Amino acid sequence: MEVALRVLLPKLLDGVTFEVYQYQDKPRLLRVLPKRLRAYEKWLPPTWRIMVVVDQDDDDCQKLKAKLERMTTMAGLTTRTQSARNYVVVNRIAIEELEAWYFGDWDAVLAAYPRAETRVPAQAGYRDPDSIKGGTWERLESILQQAGYFKSGLLKMEAAQMIAPCMVPARNRSRSFQVFRDALLEMARR
Repeated sequence: MEVALRVLLPKLLDGVTFEVYQYQDKPRLLRVLPKRLRAYEKWLPPTWRIMVVVDQDDDDCQKLKAKLERMTTMAGLTTRTQSARNYVVVNRIAIEELEAWYFGDWDAVLAAYPRAETRVPAQAGYRDPDSIKGGTWERLESILQQAGYFKSGLLKMEAAQMIAPCMVPARNRSRSFQVFRDALLEMARR
């Protein structure tokens, strides 16, 4: 996620400064986040905004979002869900995983890996990037392996380095990406 965001955010934010913090994995993020948010509450400049992005994985999306919202509220910060005008934090979930965003912009995947199957988005199981069954990274790995890439397994950071530069945020069909993108653009205008 960090690698992809470092490439995508400049495309979306057009000159707005940002920083990406990664926490190695989702369990660690969820452990550290409450303390980090409490620290931000004490010194965050009024023009700064925070976006928390986490993969859904196997979690219930609504429960995970509610958990993030509670953590933020308990830290004394206001979320976008609570107030469309006076928020500091936006919590977003990549459904099911970051790789769904790649399926949402299949042209970017093809630009990075030209031997991949071109008709993937037209196939029934891939029409909705956020509803791909069997794990999005596993499906991406399988498609790319069939095309002769990643014989020993998908290298996620390498895939992010190759695909993210080719992504065009405006054409992404993943609903979770669209919600992420739109919230980010809204934050940048504030």
